[in-house]
Amino acid sequence: MSIIAHIWSVGEYIVPFIFVLSLVVFFHEMGHFLVGRWCGVKVDAFSLGFGPEIISFVDRYGTRWRLAILPLGGYVKFHGDANGASVTDEEAAAAMPAQERAVSFFAQKVWKRAAIVAAGPIANFILAIVIFTGVFYFNGRAVLLPLVDNVAAGSAAQDAGFQSGDLIVAIDHSKIDSFEDMQRIVQTSSDTALTFDVDRQGKMLELVATPRRREIKTPFGTTRVGVLGVEAGAKPENWHVQHFGFGESFKRATSETWYVVARTGSYVGGLVMGRESTDQLSGPIRIAEVSGEMAKIGLAALLNLAAILSISVGILNLLPIPLLDGGHLFYYAVEAAQGKAMHEKAQEFGFKLGLTLVAGLMIFATYNDIVRLTRQFLHLG
Repeated sequence: MSIIAHIWSVGEYIVPFIFVLSLVVFFHEMGHFLVGRWCGVKVDAFSLGFGPEIISFVDRYGTRWRLAILPLGGYVKFHGDANGASVTDEEAAAAMPAQERAVSFFAQKVWKRAAIVAAGPIANFILAIVIFTGVFYFNGRAVLLPLVDNVAAGSAAQDAGFQSGDLIVAIDHSKIDSFEDMQRIVQTSSDTALTFDVDRQGKMLELVATPRRREIKTPFGTTRVGVLGVEAGAKPENWHVQHFGFGESFKRATSETWYVVARTGSYVGGLVMGRESTDQLSGPIRIAEVSGEMAKIGLAALLNLAAILSISVGILNLLPIPLLDGGHLFYYAVEAAQGKAMHEKAQEFGFKLGLTLVAGLMIFATYNDIVRLTRQFLHLG
């Protein structure tokens, strides 16, 4: 393969990766920025990316907008902050005249600081809803009928009496419209008895099955979910496309966002409890790979990935870890409860601990990516 072909091949993954990550980071930081401005706080810098600047300009409010060379994040630096993590520059704060102090982040009431910090993750959830709404409205939804084509031997479905040709109409008396709807309920209901309303050649039956927890592979690794043991009849006549108006698209988008939030939250909780594998913890390398694959499918698939990643970033930032937005919110909750800020040394220790945890998580996720790539290479070899 020529050098040009290699560069082109790498670009097929890098360009979509930069697009997806930059979109998610931009909206996250824009949330902080807008609410900060609304609260009367001066913004010194808005950076998309880290490291040396590629381009920059200063707006009429004195904010330096910068595009940096490393597209792995970004930050908003408010007046009085020592850095983009909203750590107060104590020396500068003490020497500030009253006029500057009034527009500094650290001098705001605790509810304003909490609103500014929470705005970043909230913006991520809003971005996901906007993307999902657009995809549903313009592309519709490809629907595969919940028609059973094959029942796996020894599966929960076989034990419950499922047969080829069964049309699943409802689960626990809640109507379902697609095989995907059925999968989502089953995957989140491992070891839980579910009642299936089934249309078998015009005759309605009730079958009770308990999905079994199994490991399945996803684009981001291995996860444990409930498995029923049925395959869909994926013939052309079993597919159709649903189209929605704007209102229904928005409704489905909020539902989709909540589903991803719930699944991600369940996974994080499962990690803490030791029920989930760390295989799904992916770093920039894996995200770049998946971005490239989604870009090959089309813009809608790439935007769907951006929405899912945006939700993940929102949830991650709400974890009560110092350095992340959730850690700041925890500090502000303590401050509101006791009527004064936590001791400076306690906050400083917390931020160091948070930096260690976040850095460790990134290193581990990148290690996962490298191990997986190495295994793929050896397998191909």
